[in-house]
Amino acid sequence: MTTSVTVLGLGLMGSALAEALLRDGRTVTVWNRSHAKAEPLVAKGAVEAESAEAAISASPLVIVCLSVYANAEEILGGAAAGRTIVQLTNGTPRQARAMAGRAAGLGARYVDGGIMAVPPMIGQPGALILYSGDEEAFEEHRETLAALGRPQFLGGDPGLAPLFDLALLDAMYGMFAGVQHAFALVRSEKVAATEFEPMATAWLTAMLGSLPEQARAVEAGDFATSVSSVATSQMAFPGLIETSRDQGVDPGYLLPVRDLLDRAVEEGHGEDGLARLITLLERPGR
Repeated sequence: MTTSVTVLGLGLMGSALAEALLRDGRTVTVWNRSHAKAEPLVAKGAVEAESAEAAISASPLVIVCLSVYANAEEILGGAAAGRTIVQLTNGTPRQARAMAGRAAGLGARYVDGGIMAVPPMIGQPGALILYSGDEEAFEEHRETLAALGRPQFLGGDPGLAPLFDLALLDAMYGMFAGVQHAFALVRSEKVAATEFEPMATAWLTAMLGSLPEQARAVEAGDFATSVSSVATSQMAFPGLIETSRDQGVDPGYLLPVRDLLDRAVEEGHGEDGLARLITLLERPGR
């Protein structure tokens, strides 16, 4: 078990990570560019390092949670040799792979991560953190990382954790955009969002039941449907856009979906199920 851990970056998330480790009985060294953010953690038992280099040297496991990847690139230097770097800064698969190469050049082991939780959830049963990269390093520190949230390892490619992280956020933001647009529609007739919400929640919950079939269809290349075709949605979509405009609600987020449906029909996929749209979003030759 790793008893000594360093946390670099003490924003809302970094502070939550450090607090969870302290509650779990670890010796926690912290560092942040602004000293004031370390003070509450020092009061709870953390040790503040004078520099990022000193913080990295203090522990075999270094958890990085900064605002952007560039900041991590600045502070990771020779002190990282022999350490396991767990990068929990939000980034892209390309950035994760580049950082893994940089860490290897410094003599460090590298694990990238995606936090699927908000700060108050850290250390609680509902928190999930995705990891990818050096599997041996991950397994060595799994128990320590479990103090932050349920750890799920995705594979040896360090780009997988940020890819899954961003894909899950993609699904979330798309859903939220639809819900927010729906709230605006009903509010245009002075219907309270709180009145409409239970119906929206029940409807979306029912629709989520179609996800396994969509996943199966795209992997099998079998888009036959007895439920709702691309052509059916294409014919219905103009009414949604027209109603939005009539009600004084911006239809902007709907327009790319309309264009995608039009393209699918133009390319001869009108009788297919909606999972067909996935293939239109992918690069040719995938």
